[in-house]
Amino acid sequence: MKKKQALNVVCFGEVLWDVFPTHKKIGGAPLNVALRMNSIGVASTIISKIGNDENGKDIIKYIEDHNMSSSLIQVDSDYMSGVVHVMINEKGNASYDIHYPSAWDKIVVNSAVEKQVSEADAFVFGSLICRDEISRASLFSLLKKAKYKVLDANLRAPYYTTEVLIELMFKADFIKLNDEELYEISQKLESPYNSFEQNIKFIAEKTNTKQICVTKGAFGAVLYYNEKFYYNSGYFVKVVDTVGAGDSFLATLIVRLLKGKSPQKSLNYACAIGALVAGQEGANPKISDKEIKKFMMV
Repeated sequence: MKKKQALNVVCFGEVLWDVFPTHKKIGGAPLNVALRMNSIGVASTIISKIGNDENGKDIIKYIEDHNMSSSLIQVDSDYMSGVVHVMINEKGNASYDIHYPSAWDKIVVNSAVEKQVSEADAFVFGSLICRDEISRASLFSLLKKAKYKVLDANLRAPYYTTEVLIELMFKADFIKLNDEELYEISQKLESPYNSFEQNIKFIAEKTNTKQICVTKGAFGAVLYYNEKFYYNSGYFVKVVDTVGAGDSFLATLIVRLLKGKSPQKSLNYACAIGALVAGQEGANPKISDKEIKKFMMV
């Protein structure tokens, strides 16, 4: 009997330092997704670029310390490694001041990058990486090579345009949004609807995307998967900060769906891990499968 091949996922985009008022942590949505996938046993790689500086060296060390390859992280001598100043309000929600330009705005395509993307089971990317024409051109080039394309909308004003966002959605096989992004994009696409489900279906039909997931913060998420809706109303947790919660949610959901788990069970598990991340400091806390299952039963 032929042994089933292990999953292999590539994430593309920003690697950076989230700088909080009292401390700093390594982050960037694509890196957070890759790290979470790696922590649950999936071979994951990040394609990005750092500066030739201490922040960049620390990012490489951090990635390698988490048993993930840094071979596709490029080094740029002209631009600094990415830095984001994060402000957390009294409810634990984050707002961001993202330094531009950063090294990750200048990712280029080479043969090693193309090979990794073409061989991967999934290719995860966000809209923020398109704020600079160099990384944007690289992304669009790689989308032609990818098998299963996962878009994390991750809208960060003023770093996106409606035109580019819609083009990314048309190229995606799976789109992840939050509730605010759902209504913003629905308006941009001139949706005539007000309800959650109608707008999800509208976007799915308009962009020819059969799989869309919308997160609702503390109130869980809705998954539209091959013309059927699945719901999770969320898990109660005292929020410490929301940084990285959506990334862990997406990483877990995609992995479980790729492994053939049911959409409902995949959604439930992903919501649980997202809640657990929101209940701890930083984007990449260690969380065991045992801890997740115990949390889901409470």
